[in-house]
Amino acid sequence: MIPVAASPVRLEASVDSRLSRWMWLVKWLLAIPHYIVLVFLWIAFVVVTVIAFFAILFTTRYPRPLFDFSVGVLRWNWRVSYYAHTALGTDRYPPFTLADVPDYPAHFDVVYPERLSRGLVLVKWWLLAIPQYIVVAIFTGGGWDDEGDWRGGGLMPFLSFVAVVILLFTARYPRHLFDFLIGLARWTARVTAYAALLTDQYPPFRLDMGGQEPPPASPPASPPVSPLTKT
Repeated sequence: MIPVAASPVRLEASVDSRLSRWMWLVKWLLAIPHYIVLVFLWIAFVVVTVIAFFAILFTTRYPRPLFDFSVGVLRWNWRVSYYAHTALGTDRYPPFTLADVPDYPAHFDVVYPERLSRGLVLVKWWLLAIPQYIVVAIFTGGGWDDEGDWRGGGLMPFLSFVAVVILLFTARYPRHLFDFLIGLARWTARVTAYAALLTDQYPPFRLDMGGQEPPPASPPASPPVSPLTKT
């Protein structure tokens, strides 16, 4: 049995103990200031990724200040997404910061790589990641129709809506649905980090559900050696 390697990308979240039944109806509106900021942050993110591409190509390193900025943008985006439309598991307004906020219920981080492959940086973000893009498209945005046109409605938006409708009528967030949604978001985050050149570790085709990152599986213990087998 091969042990499961820990992912350098960590996405975690927890559900508020008491969630408003109706606040999810207006969270997207309350988050508009964040959306405006994120537009500019994503523009800067693209520019930083291009700079990092050449830095990795020539030095095999992602400059640490640029790396921290890129991770910060993804962290900010995850907090807003978790609050406003993905899972909607908290009523706490997201903070305006790139840094991690320990007491906020949504977290994102990527382990800094000391060295990245020059060869992979040329192909991983477009060629190697294509199978993952197809999977993530199903999760987040639907797919293509028979005429080749994109149709909206991915799995995550649909399940998020189901979760908050259940919350509206029962005042309880369905835990199993939450775990599944976070698993989908975690898969998407790993693909995003890989395509953004933040890691060389290929995202596993594995759904790790639950609010906390799963620990790496330990290798099986070796069976005890019988004295009769000793020579």
